[in-house]
Amino acid sequence: MSMLVVVTENVPPRLRGRLAIWLLEVRAGVYIGDVSRRTREMIWKQVTELAEEGNVVLAWATNTESGFEFQTFGENRRLPVDLDGMRLVSFHPQENQ
Repeated sequence: MSMLVVVTENVPPRLRGRLAIWLLEVRAGVYIGDVSRRTREMIWKQVTELAEEGNVVLAWATNTESGFEFQTFGENRRLPVDLDGMRLVSFHPQENQ
């Protein structure tokens, strides 16, 4: 079991409802819980199938130097990058409107 955090933006209500089955929604679109690897993978499968045009980041505790790992789904200005084995976040420039 490890701590899991899921943050959603612009996802359909049915995905938010699914996440609320396994995790506690502590703020709008922010879910936390202590789940097994198998449950985390099942939650990620639901995210990729139901997020539609929204975006999601899923982060969990691991035994790594940073102490966590994360993955993302959907378009967002933040892009995960690997720098010498460390996962960091790069920002896309904001588009002029």
